[in-house]
Amino acid sequence: MMGVLVTDEAETTRRLIGEGMRARMQPVVIIGCGVLAAMGAILGGPLAPPWTVALWAISGGLFSAGLLLSLRRIRQVRRLRGNLRAALGLMQHDPSPCFCTDPGGAIVCQNDAAIRRFGDRSGQSMARAISGMLPNASAVVFRHETALDRRKSAQETVITPRGTVRLTAHDLGAGVFWRIDDQGTAAHHAGDGIGLPMMVVSQSDTVLSMNAAMRDVLGRRATALDDVFDEVPIVAGRRIRLKATTGPIEVIPVVVAARDGRREVYAVPGLSEPPAASVAARAFEALPVALLHIGSDGRLLASNRHAQQLLDMSPDASGTLSAFVEGLGRPVNDWVMDTLAERIPDRSEVVRARRRDQELFVQITLSRITDATGPSLLAVLHDATELKTLEQQFVQSQKMQAIGELAGGVAHDFNNLLTAITGHCDLLMLRHDQGDPDYADLVQINQNANRAAALVGQLLAFSRKQTLEPEILDLRDTMGELTHLLNRLVGEKISLTLSHDPALLPIRADRRQLDQVIMNLVVNARDAMPDGGEIRVETRVVRLTEPMYRDRAEVPAGRYVTIRVRDQGHGIPPDKLTRIFEPFFTTKRVGEGTGLGLSMAYGIVKQTGGYIFVDSVVGVGSTFTIYCPAYDLPAVDPVALPEVASPAPPCADADTVAGATMSLRATDGPAVVMLVEDEAPVRAFASRALRLRGYTVIEADCAEDALSQLEDAELAVDLFVTDVVMPGMDGPSWVRQALERRPGVKVVFVSGYAEEQLENGSIGIPNSVFLAKPFSLTDLTETVQRQLH
Repeated sequence: MMGVLVTDEAETTRRLIGEGMRARMQPVVIIGCGVLAAMGAILGGPLAPPWTVALWAISGGLFSAGLLLSLRRIRQVRRLRGNLRAALGLMQHDPSPCFCTDPGGAIVCQNDAAIRRFGDRSGQSMARAISGMLPNASAVVFRHETALDRRKSAQETVITPRGTVRLTAHDLGAGVFWRIDDQGTAAHHAGDGIGLPMMVVSQSDTVLSMNAAMRDVLGRRATALDDVFDEVPIVAGRRIRLKATTGPIEVIPVVVAARDGRREVYAVPGLSEPPAASVAARAFEALPVALLHIGSDGRLLASNRHAQQLLDMSPDASGTLSAFVEGLGRPVNDWVMDTLAERIPDRSEVVRARRRDQELFVQITLSRITDATGPSLLAVLHDATELKTLEQQFVQSQKMQAIGELAGGVAHDFNNLLTAITGHCDLLMLRHDQGDPDYADLVQINQNANRAAALVGQLLAFSRKQTLEPEILDLRDTMGELTHLLNRLVGEKISLTLSHDPALLPIRADRRQLDQVIMNLVVNARDAMPDGGEIRVETRVVRLTEPMYRDRAEVPAGRYVTIRVRDQGHGIPPDKLTRIFEPFFTTKRVGEGTGLGLSMAYGIVKQTGGYIFVDSVVGVGSTFTIYCPAYDLPAVDPVALPEVASPAPPCADADTVAGATMSLRATDGPAVVMLVEDEAPVRAFASRALRLRGYTVIEADCAEDALSQLEDAELAVDLFVTDVVMPGMDGPSWVRQALERRPGVKVVFVSGYAEEQLENGSIGIPNSVFLAKPFSLTDLTETVQRQLH
């Protein structure tokens, strides 16, 4: 070992000498400059006496500075060399691994103990040398080096799977002296300091270790969980039999999750003493889990420190369990007494803590214990706030989906009713002129039917099953036309300000529905400012270079047009902010809001392909931001411009063309329309409306009836008007089958559902259009006319 140290010392000395030679280059350069100045004074003295004096002065100063630097460097090298010799002397007989590193962090020498433990690590960094011993060696070494910048030594005790290791570092000036004290490599068994039987179990129910108390109870070394208990898997807090040397004993297992999927299982024995000296008083503090002991009268007997922290209770707290938690479905006291009387099986319940400032959910498992003093309960508590939050989010999403499905179904049926009401009202209005006393009543029926249709549109927008008519919109024009209506909505005490981005891009959306969204947001902003204020509506172009994650939504990268509606109102409390888009949830008082406005806005924006977010500060105001994908208009290609039809020849007469058209209609005769509709009122209205326009109508109440009538080869049909969703065969299916024999027939699909469902079911059906319910007499006849001509 002495030879190794001598070699290392020589190598280290050479390193230090090399560093010293490099450091001495500075004074050499300075002295060289002084020599040059002296030569200049000697050679130029006769020509310029003033300059000669200056050069001699500079030369003398440089000589002095170089000499001082040389002396200082020599002294420093000697002192550092002495420190290194002292460090190497300490390393010589030290049984612990020791290292010396240079100012750059590389190992320059190590003692024999370090070589036996780690091998030759010359030239490596300290973190790399001990990485096999410390899993986080880089962080530990960095902390030591940072501490050495402030003091001369640093040390830290690190817990490893093999035991504890103390790493000490000393600043030598020209490097660092490191010493490693391995304080035992024997594995530390969890629970050795606990009097309760305890063991560590893996994910596969293999017993990894057990403490002395468990070994004494079992009288042997168990390797699997079924060697310890009668039943597996075990349930925390539920009584179970433990296979002891003296025979089976009943215990209550307490399970604590550890790292890597491992579990610490504590076996709490049953009560055999009065409650004051019960297992709760003896063992609760030793268990790393929240525990309560409840007596036969339902009152609290004891609690450990973890339960006191979890429920924010004092050590001497007493009373029933309901004083600390509240049930989510049934009274807590009823649950406790039923468990004591064994009317219900032992099971876990999630309750809410009463005394905590923040909302806290606790999962409690009650286990019945019987001894000489009577029955009692052991309660095992776990923090279930995160689990309950996830459960609430899942239930809320399921509820939203169910309400959406319900809204879509109700809207479909309601659209059929509105179609019949609106259609028959149109038929009545055809037989009455405006001077008729009944005409005003018919107008009121028609207007209220249209209002009902708008309400159905809101339901469909919420359920995202609405039939939208998207178009390319310039928000500057759209907002400009909407301004006069918004000014009337906000009133006189509130000012409305519009601000547009000069480089605003167009978007593709349903104009009517987008106007409804903006009006709802402005009305909500108005209601939030009863004393007046300012509402700002701003449009901007935003480019996201990377996806934006917010409110459990991911906004892909790209260009967006944002619409912001800001107010100076009272704001939305944080606990209500996450529910603001839920249907039927409103922050307004009873009777002032339905809770459908924002949910409808959310549905329309999502159906358009956009996103809506809200920011609010209580007492400052709220901001709703809508992200709509920007629509890039294609460049106009002159080559692709459509050809303009050449004008008619001068000799052509308009009367001649009109006569030709009339003769064609006279020759062809009235068009034949097959109407297939399962709703009798809708079918009756549509049939009468088409006949009034001169069409021949063939009615069928189902797809099977229509196909049966089409088997007649002599029956000529020009157009199919059919509902999409019907009992039995749906519209697209029977039309596809009918077109195999009559390929030239055109089709008009009608439905109270969204057009997207038609597109998914009518792939491959040519010459088909869609007419959404509810439709008026004019809508139906004009659609049929366009399809036929």
